[in-house]
Amino acid sequence: MKAYHDKTKGIGIVYDNIYLVNGARTPFGKLCGTLGQVSPTDLGIFATKAAIEKSGIQPGDIDQLLYANIGQSSADSYFLPRHIGLYAHIPVGVPAVMLQRICGSGFETIIAGAEQITLGKADTALCGGTENMTLSPTVSFGNRMGYALGKIDFKDMLWEALNDTAAVPMGCTAENVAQKHNITKADANEFAKLSVDRYIAAKASGFFDDEIIKMNSTVFEGEGLKPRKVFLQNKAVDFSLDENVRPSNLEAMAKLPSVFARDGVQTAANSSGIVDGAASVVVAGEAFVRAKGLKPLTRIVASATSALDPNVMGLGPVPAIKLLLEMTGLSLKDIGLVEINEAFAAQFIGCEKELGLNRDICNVNGGAIALGHPLAATGTRLSLTISRAMNQRNVKYGIASACIGGGQGTAILFENMNL
Repeated sequence: MKAYHDKTKGIGIVYDNIYLVNGARTPFGKLCGTLGQVSPTDLGIFATKAAIEKSGIQPGDIDQLLYANIGQSSADSYFLPRHIGLYAHIPVGVPAVMLQRICGSGFETIIAGAEQITLGKADTALCGGTENMTLSPTVSFGNRMGYALGKIDFKDMLWEALNDTAAVPMGCTAENVAQKHNITKADANEFAKLSVDRYIAAKASGFFDDEIIKMNSTVFEGEGLKPRKVFLQNKAVDFSLDENVRPSNLEAMAKLPSVFARDGVQTAANSSGIVDGAASVVVAGEAFVRAKGLKPLTRIVASATSALDPNVMGLGPVPAIKLLLEMTGLSLKDIGLVEINEAFAAQFIGCEKELGLNRDICNVNGGAIALGHPLAATGTRLSLTISRAMNQRNVKYGIASACIGGGQGTAILFENMNL
């Protein structure tokens, strides 16, 4: 293990033989769609139970649970990670913690899990993130103290999640990146169409079949626990559809209005979808992997997190990926696949330009513009997707990364040991 910190470049660590064993995710339901009434806790239970099963282990093998949730959207969200562990039948003596680095939170759980194993505090960690954006509440801060006449004030917390009160709203950061790199609306739409087309092709080929679980209305139970009843909208059966995905058409996309700036490049069609969903993975050390005879998807080589001007938040992956390569002695020529979360098309293109990325190896199965960006789940989903794609395409190294609200970026380097 080798750790790194620098006030201009960021923080990072190179790990010794820590592995992403396997994982699973729920389908991502569209806003007010099939998963609209499923709490983030229940979404996390679905994903966690499936991740443990797909990893070929038992709930009792988990030593720690590290989970993420950004927008608390159910009354019991305070207990979210603990309840996920209990209802996934992880032993009652195994502690759970919630982590939050906004859009990098799913990555942060994997990073923290790997570090806990490195420190000897666990042999295995269940890591993941969950988000129900449909259930994001409308709130009135300070109502306990009463209101002045005519001064009742409510906030839409889903809308507020898109706003950085220290700088500019998230979409405006993408417009700033577009101006910096002379990115046009046509450029953004072209990339957005590519994302959707790639997703549709990957879905048709069966790529996501082993990643997405089938969901049904159910009751989660556990010894000494109150039952949790879960209902899918419209009585859906074996639900496994990423509902945000819709075929794209450049002519129709060109007619859509700009959302964040007059004559801007970002529209509803070339921005990430607002969705509900969860993703979980099992992270384990070498001794456990060998003892259980497991075949992990990838080795977690290193991770890095950097910070930058919040006005160009979307460029966060640039310093994080640069630091990751510097720490590991690799170059972009060594990287066979890259996943950068598609918060906004202009944001991705800006990262592409600054890093000199080859688009042919980036987001090869589509990205968040197609299937959506459930904030806390995204980093876990990206890590699982790229690990599976590396095995499918016989790629040795892959990097998954995301920009983070407020001006940060996180990246993880994975190695395929199954070549």
